Amino acid sequence: METVTQLTNDLVASYARFGGINHLDGKNLPSKRAITAITQELLRLLFPGFFDEKLIHSSEIKVKTAELLDVVRGDLEDEIRKSLEYQPPDGLAKPEITREAHRLTVEFLAGLPGIREILQTDVEAAYNGDPAAMSKEEIIVSYPFVEAIAVQRLAHALYLKNVALIPRIMSEWAHARTGMDLHPGAKIGSHFFVDHCTGTVVGETATIGQHVKMYHGVTLGAKSTAAGQLLRGKKRHPTIEDRVTIYPGATILGGETVIGAGSTIGGNVFIMDSVPPNSLVIYDGLDMRVLAKAEKNAALDFQI
Repeated sequence: METVTQLTNDLVASYARFGGINHLDGKNLPSKRAITAITQELLRLLFPGFFDEKLIHSSEIKVKTAELLDVVRGDLEDEIRKSLEYQPPDGLAKPEITREAHRLTVEFLAGLPGIREILQTDVEAAYNGDPAAMSKEEIIVSYPFVEAIAVQRLAHALYLKNVALIPRIMSEWAHARTGMDLHPGAKIGSHFFVDHCTGTVVGETATIGQHVKMYHGVTLGAKSTAAGQLLRGKKRHPTIEDRVTIYPGATILGGETVIGAGSTIGGNVFIMDSVPPNSLVIYDGLDMRVLAKAEKNAALDFQI
């Protein structure tokens, strides 16, 4: 039987052989555990009373908010500082990193009211779009979509500030909890709702307009990532214009693909080309068909 010493020697030797998955003697990376805790506290700030164990009375909301903000500010500033040390912006000298981390943290927290404003439209869209919803309170406390989109909108704000690592850690935490993979780089308009949530994927360069409703298992992806890092920064994912509905299992690929405003994408279709506004795209068991919505009734297709 091998001793602990021998097991240790073998494992440490593997650190030397397979160095690409070590992070030793480098910069201190942001902590996944700390960022998870910060994300949960940010949800408390966005939805006061919904993510707390005890009811918060309106008379104490100012004090409670100040206390929580102070904790979040300190913790997040520490993690952003680590991020800046790992990937400093061009021209930023090391002594300036602490000051820059403070500035970015305060700017991010100042944006929370704006994020709350757009999240209110998401909750409204969920309530208006799901007849099974008994109340907006039910949506906030029980629909995984709310956590997924709230975290994405938080992470997107940090992504736009070029903060490395932290936005992706946040969104992957939400992905693990909700089954919905929303990249922090995706641009998502107001009144967004994904019913059932599970298995939905929205890529980094996707753009989603206002009043878009999607169902489970929808993919807004890239046509190919064979070129790997050469594609970084390029538009790889589709654009979904306003008032589009996308039914379960639809796959829409490509940075040049645009789904026109007012269109409906049926279930299980596979799209790599743009669709004109007010189109109905269906799969009839043999072929995919693109119809103008004015033709829908004459074609005897299902009612959407």
